[in-house]
Parts: sequence; structure tokens; C-alpha cells
Amino acid sequence: MFAWKVGPALACGCTIVLKSAEQTPLSALYAAKLLHEAGLPPGVLNVVSGFGPTAGAALASHMDVDKLAFTGSSETGKIVLELASKSNLKPVTLELGGKSPFIVCKDADVDKAVELAHFALFFNQGQCCSAGSRTYVHEDVHDEFIEKAKARALKRSVGDPFKAGVEQGPQIDSEQFEKILRYIRSGIESGATLITGGDRLGSKGFYIQPTVFTNVKEDMLIAQEEIFGPVQSILKFRDMDEVIRRANSTRYGLAAGVFTNDLDTANTLSRALKVGTVWINCYDVFDAAIPFGGYKMSGQGREKGVHCLSNYLQVKAIVAPLKNPAWI
Repeated sequence: MFAWKVGPALACGCTIVLKSAEQTPLSALYAAKLLHEAGLPPGVLNVVSGFGPTAGAALASHMDVDKLAFTGSSETGKIVLELASKSNLKPVTLELGGKSPFIVCKDADVDKAVELAHFALFFNQGQCCSAGSRTYVHEDVHDEFIEKAKARALKRSVGDPFKAGVEQGPQIDSEQFEKILRYIRSGIESGATLITGGDRLGSKGFYIQPTVFTNVKEDMLIAQEEIFGPVQSILKFRDMDEVIRRANSTRYGLAAGVFTNDLDTANTLSRALKVGTVWINCYDVFDAAIPFGGYKMSGQGREKGVHCLSNYLQVKAIVAPLKNPAWI
């Protein structure tokens, strides 16, 4: 994310004040140190460490800031947009939350689909805005998928992320840890079937068991709200029209995954899903040339690609007469 913001801004000739997330200040400071060692002039890139309500709010409302680019929750994104509008009406790019569907079609290779759906959700402890947290599985392969998804979650190695072979480390902080556990309790209380996980792992640290729910309904919180944790919700569907309607039913529209061997199916779903990115038979594949951003409450504007450059430029029209100009 540091590169997604800093790269295009520098390319467009901007100076930058970067406010890192309060949970991860050191990575931004180190990256800035490397840029200065590489020869970036003093004052071009400036890093501020602090909390959102203080340092973040000061930047968003400052009259000398000409452009904002923010990555975070949809709720915080609305605050940033409000502060920008109340100050100098600075333009804002927002890359916000998601509740991305991962659709497994009836022709899918179930073993491969299970593994990819597992990665789509559990990557980075589920702490990824594009996480495929709603796994829609066609009824023809649903039961087989569930059994194999449970087995894969049970096999997942959780522990010290610096140890070889560990797939899942702790959640970012105690606040997020407790929030995830509340969502898990909500899923149980609302009638979803918990087939594995569902609690903290051990008595120390912010570790959560890889968790899988089945029999999830669209009106449940775990199917509508961004959990940002290792909680997979599996939903059964019957036909294309149904899964399109249900996949588009949340307030988010960041990304989606489609797993199928049929090109027509992939094309139909990709065009119908109201999201900024669709991955077909892959997930979380990024490239500097591919624009990334969302629909609806997942944000506005795009990061990366040529599309992001316009975020850091202003358009000016200059008009002059071609015949008998005044300066001749």
C-alpha cells in the first residue's frame, strides 16, 4: 500500500505527507528511510506516525493538503471524505472495505476450488480488504466442498509467523481480536452451522482458530459485514441468476472470485458482479499495471495502473486565438 500511494504521487511531481496505520508505523518509516538513502530529496516524502482521530484528522482537514488517498474501513473513509469536504474540498481517493464473494461453479475441480477459496479468505489471517469471505458453492458440489473445506481449515498451521511452516499468525491487535470473536458468536446465535474453529487458540496472544460456517443466510451479520479475520462463510446456490443477485446483495463491491472451467460462465459472472476486480480461477493476483478499487461502499477512484495517475494531477484548459493573437 505504501508503494501504491507513494509511487504515482512521486511520478506526478507531488510532495507527500504519509500517515501510517497506528498498528504498523515502522514499515512506513523504514521504507521512507530507504527512499532517502536512494537519493530522494529531503522534504519530498514526510512520514507522520499517529492515531487517526488526531494525526489523520489533521491531515484530512488541513487547508494546505491538496489531495488525499486513504486505505481503511468504510466507516473511517466517510469521516475522511467529510473532513475533506469541510476544509478546502480536496479530492479524495478511497480504497475501503469489502465482503467479497468467491463463487464455486458446478463444473469446478473441488480440490482446487477448496484450496483457492481457503487462500482467498485466510490469507494474512483474513485481514485483507479483498478477502473472499463469502464462499458461494453450487449445490451439485456443495457437500463435498464442505467436507474438504473443513479438513483444510483443520490442517491450517497457526502460531508464530516467523517460524517455518506456519500459515497463520495472530490478529493485529486486541480490538480486532475481540471484534472477530463477537462476529463468530453472532454467527452461532443467528443459526449458522459452525463446523470447525469458533474460538481463540491458546490462552496467550491474539490467535483465532481457523473458522468455517455453513448454512449461512444473506441476512446474517457474518454474510453482510466485513469481519477482517479467519472466518469463512459457505453458502449454497442453485443457478447463475440466483448467485449473481445474492453476491451483489451487500453494501460492498471491492472484489470477487469465480472458479469455473467454462469461459461463458466466467464471462457472464464477471460482467454481472458489481465489483472493481474479478479473479477467475485465481485470487489476490496483483500487478502494478492493473487498476484496483471498488464500487459502492468499497470506495472511489483506483489505485495502480495509468488510472491512478489522474488522482494526483489537475486538468487545465488553455485557450488562445489562432488568428491575430493579442501578443503579436
